Amino acid sequence: MESNQSNQHNSLLASEADSQRTLYPYVTGTSVVAIKYKDGILMASDMGGSYGSTLRYKSVERIKPVGKHSLLGASGEISDFQEILRYLDELILYDNMWDDGNSLGPKEVHSYLTRVMYNRRNKFNPLWNSLILGGVKNGHKYLGMVSMIGVNFEDDHVATGFGNHLARPILRDEWHENLSFEDGVKLLEKCMRVLLYRDRSAINKLQIAKITEEGVTVSQPYSLKTFWGFSAFQNPTVGAEGSW
Repeated sequence: MESNQSNQHNSLLASEADSQRTLYPYVTGTSVVAIKYKDGILMASDMGGSYGSTLRYKSVERIKPVGKHSLLGASGEISDFQEILRYLDELILYDNMWDDGNSLGPKEVHSYLTRVMYNRRNKFNPLWNSLILGGVKNGHKYLGMVSMIGVNFEDDHVATGFGNHLARPILRDEWHENLSFEDGVKLLEKCMRVLLYRDRSAINKLQIAKITEEGVTVSQPYSLKTFWGFSAFQNPTVGAEGSW
């Protein structure tokens, strides 16, 4: 009798040991910034992948088209982002199989992502990402984000990671709904330059993507012109107080 109870106890311990959770991310990407402009949505991110605090990978694409009408950007764990892309591939394939002349728009895809992220959060096994989903369908521009625990909202400009703290104040001051494509790109480049200066995980290699009624265009990777001669950069601890 005692041996049976011991075996049952050991089997329970083994089943608990087999249950794995993402305790912390391994390879991560930093901020994504996106805005609405006159004709659609613009989204920007760099291409760095950090292994801990080491900038290990320099060519990680974190902006991907989804279906006919949507564009997805992600910060956080790269492998979890790849898993989300597999979920979305299945979703779009299933939608296409109906062959009913309709297709999922950005609002529907964003709603799906909020349910996926919240579901995984409730299982205490989250997908370690913050996502931005933008798109255009039937002339309606849509832009929203969702966090790793399912918190979500829609806005005219959104950002993830350090972009929430450093880029969105710039966007609040300078964004307006009649931005041209050229002005929108300049505004995103200004945000990405500030993030490059202030975020240690950012690298000077970025992509900007746009989505309109005509479709998705993702730029080739390029670098920004920078200036590192600011006195605050050269003597960062001058005037600092405290034990640091």
